[in-house]
Amino acid sequence: MAFCQKRPRLKKKRVFNYRLSRARRFVECVFGILCNKWRILHTPINLNPDFVEVIVLATCVLHNFVRLRDGIRFEETLLSCDMTDIPVIGTGNPSLKSKDIRDKLADYFVSPSGSVPWQYDII
Repeated sequence: MAFCQKRPRLKKKRVFNYRLSRARRFVECVFGILCNKWRILHTPINLNPDFVEVIVLATCVLHNFVRLRDGIRFEETLLSCDMTDIPVIGTGNPSLKSKDIRDKLADYFVSPSGSVPWQYDII
């Protein structure tokens, strides 16, 4: 009986982990494309995080402008997802706020409004 009670939680955890890793892969791929095009993103930027956010947003706008003007060159995007692994920082013990956010996202991903039809086929 205990296994049956844990099964929905296991499914929710798998869906959450899948959706989180899919989002991370997407962001890393997009950032890789930006790094290939804009040299400022090749090295660490030692500035205020708010200003770094403005720089990244500006590179997104410039990237979209160049794509609209010159068109899309598919070859440029093929080699762009080569991000290195980011080292884990912290103790590995999430705060209560982090756990709450994670649980809310996990609940949303398995809810009718937040689920996608193919997520259960993948896990």
